[in-house]
Amino acid sequence: MDGNAARKWEQAYTSYIPKKEEQTSTVTVKQKRWITKGEKVLYSAIGFLLIAACIYVVSFASATDTLNRKVESLEQSIQQQKVTNEALLYEKKQLSRPERITRIAKENGLKIQESKVKQAQAYNSN
Repeated sequence: MDGNAARKWEQAYTSYIPKKEEQTSTVTVKQKRWITKGEKVLYSAIGFLLIAACIYVVSFASATDTLNRKVESLEQSIQQQKVTNEALLYEKKQLSRPERITRIAKENGLKIQESKVKQAQAYNSN
């Protein structure tokens, strides 16, 4: 009887324990995403705007630098022209001295009365 009792107990015990085949069921677990789709769109838009702003700043700085270089070049050419103008003005004063004019006139055979030689003055009609 011990054998029968053990078999009955085994049959009764196994009916309460679910079988492995019955236990397996497919459970789909949705993974929680770290960043949602809306956040991805927002981050992409913000990134695009930042890149566009950086490009604008760099191009504006480049244009400003180019303009500054042109202004500096023009200032240098103005300074050179001023020096040239001053040199020519000095040369004009040297060439229009009354002594020089009378000397050249005498060399070419002209007779000039000393009292009537006057320095010529230029009149600007601006």
